[in-house]
Amino acid sequence: MHIGCFALIEPFQDMKRQFEVISDMGFEFADLTDNHNGGMLGVEYGFSASISLDIHPSKIRRMIEAANITLTSVCAHANLLDPSSPDTYSTHEIVKAIRLARLLGIRHVITTEGDPKTEFGRRLTPEQRIFLIVERLQTPIAWAEELGVELLLEPHGIVTGSLDGMTALLNELGHKDTIGVCLDTGNSWLAGSEPVAYVRRFGDRIKHVHWKDLGPDWLAKRGTIYGCGMSLLPLGDGLVGIPSIVSALRKAGFHGHTTLEVAGRETVVLSRQRLRQWWDAATEANEPSRDRKTLA
Repeated sequence: MHIGCFALIEPFQDMKRQFEVISDMGFEFADLTDNHNGGMLGVEYGFSASISLDIHPSKIRRMIEAANITLTSVCAHANLLDPSSPDTYSTHEIVKAIRLARLLGIRHVITTEGDPKTEFGRRLTPEQRIFLIVERLQTPIAWAEELGVELLLEPHGIVTGSLDGMTALLNELGHKDTIGVCLDTGNSWLAGSEPVAYVRRFGDRIKHVHWKDLGPDWLAKRGTIYGCGMSLLPLGDGLVGIPSIVSALRKAGFHGHTTLEVAGRETVVLSRQRLRQWWDAATEANEPSRDRKTLA
């Protein structure tokens, strides 16, 4: 297992600075986190860490090579339940993210349905939600298959946040070699599911993990909201049960890339330290007498 970092560490700093900070903390891997269509004022004037989906890939390569960082995924978290609109991040943006990932040699693009923000989206039946998500992912799937990119679904909405909802969605989408799962430990727990149950049910379809822990202040909201961006807690200080999730992933044979969605340098570094310790303990428990893969 490899541990990377969300590329949103220092507020009001550009993406180049985020990569520098990640490297300074001793990380080798990161997500390409925030992105947008066309141009953006905050990027032009240096106070927003976002990448244009229309950027020439050489600009990103120069930044990550200077920081000695390897990008492991492009985040393309979308709104797939509201009506299509030019100001909604949806199918068109996911396709662009897939193209950009291919140009940068990145294997995974991570997306999700998000929360509906309109009355139309909130009135959808469970069957209608599945249909809309499946319809809006058809073209991204075709591009992903053409370009050799895997599209990963993250629990971050009313469908993907449910074990049965994610199962129904994956079954309806098909394309098992192209569609996988990005487990988000905090989001799955917050939606009312058990992250360990995600590992047991989806097994080798989990290709990436987003790590975050959530504290008692989130308990009353559990089962009513379907995701949050980052946590202020170090892994292990919350209620999510991160050591058990690590153990389940190790038992399932997971050896992929993971990303810390944790805010603050000290919190990030402590979370990485604990994650390594839990992984080593899980390796000892699962492979006591064989050569063990180490954690980067």
